[in-house]
Amino acid sequence: MIQITPQMRVLVAIEPVDGRKGIDSLARLCQEKLAEDPFSGCVFIFRSRRSTTVRVLTYDGQGFWLLIKRLSKGRFSWWPEGEGHTARRLEAWQAQLLLAAGDASRVRAAPVWRSVNPGAASAQIRP
Repeated sequence: MIQITPQMRVLVAIEPVDGRKGIDSLARLCQEKLAEDPFSGCVFIFRSRRSTTVRVLTYDGQGFWLLIKRLSKGRFSWWPEGEGHTARRLEAWQAQLLLAAGDASRVRAAPVWRSVNPGAASAQIRP
């Protein structure tokens, strides 16, 4: 499994997708429905209609990773909602909790007070 770090951008598709979709179909869905570049390195998370399976798609510079998690029992109880949106951005800790079949709406975390962006940090530091 890849590690989801605070530097990664994570997008969760609001609507469920067909569980038979593979890398190419999900990458096309990222472009057409989510209006995002699947080659950007962003982590995309999709769920099945029955909410028993999630698929994680990301590109690492050499190729795509497709990770699938199907629960043995139960369903993913929490899924982000969004009116008029096709995707919602999550923080790394929310994505990790979501993949563990947890409920991020019931958990509080310290606020992110400074964006972790390598490009922005180097631009601010002057020798």
